[in-house]
Amino acid sequence: MRNKGYDLIREQVFSEKLENGLSVFVIPKRGYNKSYAFFATDYGGADRRFKLGGNWIDTPMGVAHFLEHKMFDTKDGNALTDLSANGASPNAFTSSDITAYHFESTEKFEENLEILLSFVSIPYFTPESVQKEQGIIGQEIRMTEDEPDYAVYYGLMKALYKHNPLRDSVAGTVESIAQITADTLYNCHNVFYNPSNMVLCVTGDVDPEKIVAAARRILPKEPGEVPQRDYGPAESQVPETKRAEQKMEVSIPIFLMGAKAVPVKDGRDYFRQELVGALALDILAGHSSPLYLQLYGQGLVNSGFSAAYESAAGAFYTMAGGESSDPDKVFKLYKAEAKRLADRGVDTTLFDRLKKAMTGRQIRMLNSFDSICYNYAQGYFRGYDAYEAVDILNAVTPEDVVSFIRTNLAPDNLALSIISPYQTA
Repeated sequence: MRNKGYDLIREQVFSEKLENGLSVFVIPKRGYNKSYAFFATDYGGADRRFKLGGNWIDTPMGVAHFLEHKMFDTKDGNALTDLSANGASPNAFTSSDITAYHFESTEKFEENLEILLSFVSIPYFTPESVQKEQGIIGQEIRMTEDEPDYAVYYGLMKALYKHNPLRDSVAGTVESIAQITADTLYNCHNVFYNPSNMVLCVTGDVDPEKIVAAARRILPKEPGEVPQRDYGPAESQVPETKRAEQKMEVSIPIFLMGAKAVPVKDGRDYFRQELVGALALDILAGHSSPLYLQLYGQGLVNSGFSAAYESAAGAFYTMAGGESSDPDKVFKLYKAEAKRLADRGVDTTLFDRLKKAMTGRQIRMLNSFDSICYNYAQGYFRGYDAYEAVDILNAVTPEDVVSFIRTNLAPDNLALSIISPYQTA
C-alpha cells in the first residue's frame, strides 16, 4: 500500500489499486469518533452515449439518476434501512458526471462498509419495482420543473450549449424515464459500476489495510472495460442564444449569466483552471468585489448573488446570478466589469486578499469528511490530486486571473437566462 504525505497541509493518504481496477484511498483522522465512506462511479446524468466493445450505445435521459434510486433495493430488503438500523447515516446523489453512495457512522464502521460495498456491486431490479419507481421519479421531475432555480439554470445551459447533454436534466423527463426497463438498469450497471470505473474513499480513525481487505473480499475480482463517452460535437465559445426568458410564479426576477470556458484536458491543468476560474469569479463578482458592492449599493442584487466556475461532461463554464429587479442592467454592468479587468488588470491588493481567503477555505475543507472524500474522488476521476490545491494556488498570479477573464469572459460570449414574474393587473 502506498503512503503519500503532504507536508504543507499535514495530511497523508494511503492508496492501493486492486487487481479488479478499483482505486482505494484512505485518509486517516486519528482520534475522531466519526468515520466516513464514499463509494463512487464515474457515471452521471450526461453519460448517455458511450462506446463499449466497439459499439456506440444510446440510453434515455435519466438512467444514472434512476439507477441510483434503485440501487438500495436488495433481494432481502433495502440497504438504506439496513445501514440506518446499524447506526449509519447513509445517502447518495447523482450529478452530471458522478454517482456516489456514502455514509458516516460512529460505530460498526467496517460492518457498514461491507453493506455499502455489497449493495452497490450487486444490483437487484424487477419489472414491478422499476414501474413503481417511474411513478415516484416522475412526480419528483414534475415538482422540480416547477422550481424557478431549476428553470433558470437549465435555461442558461440551453442558451450556452447546442449539443452537450448538460442542457438536459440529470433526472431526465417523464417521457424519457418511461423508456427505462430493468434490463436498461442491469446493462448500465454492468458497464459503469465495474470496479475499473469506480473509486472508494474513506476517512476517519480507520485501519487502511482493513478497508482494502474488505474491498478485495466483497467486490468483483475481474476488471471491466471503461467506456468511451460522447458528449456531442465540439462547440465554440459563442452561446447558442444570448438571452433566454421564461415566466413563472416568482415575486422578483431570477437570473443567471454565464459563458463557456476553453476546454482543458484531465490532469493538473484541469484542476489549475478550476482554481484559477473560481478565484477569477471571486475577484470579478464575489461579495468583496467592486462590482458586487456597486450592484448591492444600487439595490440591483441582494446577498444571495453568487458566482462560480463549473466543469462536467467535457464542458467548462462560468455563471453568476441571483435575484434582481433589473437583470438586464446587472448583465450590462457584469460584461463591462469583465472587460475592464481584461483590459486593465486586477487590483493586486484584492487579489492577494481573496487568494489568501481561498487558500484558507481549501485548508478548512480538510475538516469536512464529506468534502475530503468528494474532492479526492472527483480529482481521481479527472486525473489530478485534490490535495495539491494549496500548492497550485500558491503559484497563481494576477496575470493568470486576467488571462482567464480575457479568454473566457469576453462580452460577446456571455448569455443571460431570466425567470420573470407573470404580469399582474
